[in-house]
Amino acid sequence: MSESSAGRLPGSTGEHQDAPVTGVPMFAGLALELSGSLSFLMGIAGIAGDNLFHASQYAYRFNLTTWGWAHLVIGLALIVTGLAVLLGKSWSRGAGLVLGAVSLITQFLFIPYYPLWSISVMVLDLLAVWALTRSGTFATR
Repeated sequence: MSESSAGRLPGSTGEHQDAPVTGVPMFAGLALELSGSLSFLMGIAGIAGDNLFHASQYAYRFNLTTWGWAHLVIGLALIVTGLAVLLGKSWSRGAGLVLGAVSLITQFLFIPYYPLWSISVMVLDLLAVWALTRSGTFATR
């Protein structure tokens, strides 16, 4: 270890690394990827007007197609951000935190339509946000 890198956390320098991310960043990226994929599939089902979803007398009741498009767009954004986290992009941490929080809120509002799926995605979002808030583990590229 050189003197210039002594006392620094791995990935905290501006150096480029050829190795893929590991540990907590890898977990965060995979959680975002999975959450995004599930949201994307939920969005497709909503847009198609699937009979899978039903909620009556609900304060946040929107047209199912509107919910479908919201989940589709958020899902695609989560997938892209999750890939960026796995690639170690410097902007991915902040984007992942924001998108994870947005996804968490939309899933919470969608619980009456499909509770088990929404709660599962909420758990992934929470785990991804938790992992993204761990310090000193992200490379800057």
